[in-house]
Amino acid sequence: MQPSSTSPLRYLPLFAAIFAITPLAIDMYLPAMPQMAIDLNSDITEIQFSLSIFLAGYALGMLCFGPMADHYGRKFFLLAGLSGFTAINFALAYVPNVETFIVLRFVQALCGGAATVTVPGTIRDLFGRNTAKGMAYVSMAMMVAPMLAPSLGSVLLYFFNWPSIFIAIGTYALFILVMTIRYFPFIAPAKKSTGNLLRAVVNSYAVVFAKRVCYPFLTTTMLTTLTFFTYITSVSFVYISLYGISEQTFGILFGANVIALMLGNFINARLVAKWGPLTMLRGALFGALCSAAALFWSIYNELSLFWVVSSILLMMLHLMIISTNSDALVLMSFPHQSGTATAVIGTLKFGAGAFSGLLLSWLYDGTALPFATVIIICVTSLVVIQLLVWLLRLPTPSLETL
Repeated sequence: MQPSSTSPLRYLPLFAAIFAITPLAIDMYLPAMPQMAIDLNSDITEIQFSLSIFLAGYALGMLCFGPMADHYGRKFFLLAGLSGFTAINFALAYVPNVETFIVLRFVQALCGGAATVTVPGTIRDLFGRNTAKGMAYVSMAMMVAPMLAPSLGSVLLYFFNWPSIFIAIGTYALFILVMTIRYFPFIAPAKKSTGNLLRAVVNSYAVVFAKRVCYPFLTTTMLTTLTFFTYITSVSFVYISLYGISEQTFGILFGANVIALMLGNFINARLVAKWGPLTMLRGALFGALCSAAALFWSIYNELSLFWVVSSILLMMLHLMIISTNSDALVLMSFPHQSGTATAVIGTLKFGAGAFSGLLLSWLYDGTALPFATVIIICVTSLVVIQLLVWLLRLPTPSLETL
């Protein structure tokens, strides 16, 4: 199927639905972990380890299949990835032991990486200079998945048992597979590779890493994600343990932050076509720095929860604008290696997420100060990076010909 002459906006719901398979696979089974440990005769730490295995497999899947999709076309990898992801979900519902569960989770993640790594490149092909707008709409839509996934898992667990969670994810993936076959705008690669596979992969990464103009924006992506994961890792401790709010109130405040992220994406989607991704990114930096400074000041001076929550809400909004446009600027630079660029971006994000947990564990002192300190350092670093690019008049991806 070739894309039609109609607006590429029509494809965004399908793109978002494909992207959503990953947060569903990560978050929906979280409430079921204790019951799974009992049923599979394992320790809870082994079930939790399956989450780390999934993240590792997903990053590996993106790294391996991103450049392959660039050279040999996205259709096979998208359909094969979705098919494998679907089948393995049904298999996960009937695993006999935790060892089998962990192995299947790793394979499931590889398939998920093969499928989702093809989507940003397709957005780049369809939207061109408006890639940031397309990415913003997709990111805004898929924010709903991690917000709802734990609740959906809890509902299924209440009425059924933990295997029903994986059956539900598999059913969803099967539906998306059918919709993909029917509606996804498969675009043939500009030039098919005839060399050997290893050389094609290595050459794709060589092209991406040779473009130093993207380094400041790859670093921006990594630091922004480190800030996000610092928040995710620490927020329950800060809100519940330190400020003493209930789990129900925590759920409301967490949902408010998700709404702030969606609002940031909505604002970006509405304005980026007029102002451009680089201007939007740099404009959002000012708001992010002010809100991060306010958060640090509130934590340091032990102000009320109102000031902490307000600072975090504003920071999340601005960080989402920064992240979306930074990713888009990198993708815009690689018309023929967008899958490889997506793999690099994804690996940096997952690496930053893993590092945030280690960093916070190392800095832990029983207060919220390490949380606020890491955030203000990351956001300040983002500002310094863009100041250096501007002061040194370094070239930027937005100034290059697509």
